[in-house]
Amino acid sequence: MELTTDLKRDISALFDVFEEASGTQRVVTPLEYPGSGDRVVVRARPRNGHWVIDENGEAAMYARMSGGELNSDSIKRWAENLAQTNRIELDKEEQLVTTVTDARLIAPTLFHVAAAAQQLFALATSAKERETSQFKEQVSNIVREVCQELNVPFRSNVVLPIVGDMEADHVLGDETNPLILVIATSTTRLLEAELMHMQFRASNTNGYVLAVAENHTTVGVKHFNRANYFTDKTVAFNGADLSQLLREKLH
Repeated sequence: MELTTDLKRDISALFDVFEEASGTQRVVTPLEYPGSGDRVVVRARPRNGHWVIDENGEAAMYARMSGGELNSDSIKRWAENLAQTNRIELDKEEQLVTTVTDARLIAPTLFHVAAAAQQLFALATSAKERETSQFKEQVSNIVREVCQELNVPFRSNVVLPIVGDMEADHVLGDETNPLILVIATSTTRLLEAELMHMQFRASNTNGYVLAVAENHTTVGVKHFNRANYFTDKTVAFNGADLSQLLREKLH
């Protein structure tokens, strides 16, 4: 089969190159940070007799914005291996950086740094995803245990009868006045719990909205403190306390 297009031209068109101050070349690559849609951007900065190539610390920034963890042992081992195999360093400013003296190596090195940025983001956020999954499982197990013990019906992943088709993690008890439990794994999810509460009140619909955060810091201390004014109750996770609270509300 013959290619009907100029493959080299088409691949080159996937990259956008912009010249900035002092001769710096900013390259917007077709690579994306997983799940974010943000494209990986790499810069080649001319210095005395060589080029510094880096991603301006954006991989770490985006990872932290997504709740990622950059101080794990897996990240440290990955960074050590990266420095040995590709001479790309994760420096103290959490920036992926390397240098080249041969201009012919700029293009392949740009791509190596871009690929490393994508890997760093994925590694940093995957650990957070595992922790979030474990937290949700812990809460769900307590819900299941309490409801089975009290012989109270419960449903999971329930689309609520309010504007926006928002979904509760669990709906417990009598459908005429249910306990709506939201596992607040992020600030955004906590805000959704607040919106659920507001819409239930605005429509005069019965329902007790309980938001459970892993701790104050995962959703932001200010957001956590405010949430108790905009939900029926917002708590930091403690297995025994949550179990007791559910029993009190459902008994």
